[in-house]
Amino acid sequence: MSTLELTKDNFDQVVSDNDFILIDFWAAWCGPCRQFAPVFEKASERHPDLVFAKVDTEAQQELAAAFEIRSIPTLMIVRDNVAVFAQPGALPEALLEDVIGQARNLDMDEVRKSIEEGKAGA
Repeated sequence: MSTLELTKDNFDQVVSDNDFILIDFWAAWCGPCRQFAPVFEKASERHPDLVFAKVDTEAQQELAAAFEIRSIPTLMIVRDNVAVFAQPGALPEALLEDVIGQARNLDMDEVRKSIEEGKAGA
């Protein structure tokens, strides 16, 4: 599957229709974003069962603001409508693979339970 371009118009639909999404928040003028792009693209080819998507923070300022993106590139992983990872910076290939593996291995029932406990304690 090729990388999807996320916009404010398709974001909710794409996230709700897919169980595991990697989102690259980027901008054309950003050198580290351009360095990370081929790493992200290669990973999308290695993991055809996952959805890889990009948000152009210049064109989609509302989305970037909604996720409080302060630095780009920022990688976010959403599983079952829950953001389970978000980190700024261009990840090297090996680290991206490690993060994908860790996200795959998450027990989402435990994650949801932890979120609920956090809400109850707040």
